[in-house]
Amino acid sequence: MTIEIGVLIAITVGVVEVLKKADKLPKKYIPLLAVIIGTLITQIASFDQLGGIVTGLIVGLSAIGLYSGSKSTFLKK
Repeated sequence: MTIEIGVLIAITVGVVEVLKKADKLPKKYIPLLAVIIGTLITQIASFDQLGGIVTGLIVGLSAIGLYSGSKSTFLKK
């Protein structure tokens, strides 16, 4: 499941980035959107309802941290 979680995190980051570029959502809602998308994607990929929700939260929060960490590392002012 480790590789699968990594793939789900990458998909979540990609989907959130596309929605951010569309500029249809205020930036303050991006973390919430990432958690919701991560949970939905994981629910689709998982047959276990409760495990899928927990894993989805992990995926969404990891996607937020991955984006935030890379942004602060590469875009220092």
